[in-house]
Amino acid sequence: MARIPVPTRRPRPASRLGTGIAVLALLAVAACGTDDAAAGDPEPSATPTAAAALAVRDPWVKVADSGMTSAFATLVNESAAPVTVTGGTSPVSPVELHEMAMQNGEMVMRAKPGGFTVPAGGSHVLEPGGDHLMLMALGQPVRAGDEVDITLTLADGRTVAFTALAKPFAGAQESYDPGHGGTPSPSGHAG
Repeated sequence: MARIPVPTRRPRPASRLGTGIAVLALLAVAACGTDDAAAGDPEPSATPTAAAALAVRDPWVKVADSGMTSAFATLVNESAAPVTVTGGTSPVSPVELHEMAMQNGEMVMRAKPGGFTVPAGGSHVLEPGGDHLMLMALGQPVRAGDEVDITLTLADGRTVAFTALAKPFAGAQESYDPGHGGTPSPSGHAG
């Protein structure tokens, strides 16, 4: 295999003024971040926020004409502390955090008490037949290829917004916990 020569340019010497300005800028930035505790700031400013630490990977929502549907994703916590998701919102429907649990020998869907806790440096999968986001009362149909905006609320009040792609899915037709108050649509839903 022949190697193609790449033309090179000789670097220009930096001007002393340009170098001096760059050094001063670096010193100014470094000085701003020193000793936050001495200034009375209990947390260093470089600490990532909980919202920035929580990533939402591969989000999708089940298509539905009306009634209810579910959203799924993998929640990834890139911080050194656990992050708890306590709620959610969407312009197309109220959102609840749900789980699947055994009740009287049957798998039922119900609200997830305490929300979803994503361990430090770990992940939490939202999937059909397991934990998921339930869109409770669609205000409009969700068709294949639609993009649904969802915002998660964290225990500390911060939010994480993402967009889920709508896909057809026929599985995981679970029933509701009778005490929960919801009833699945006749066509079922992915829970």
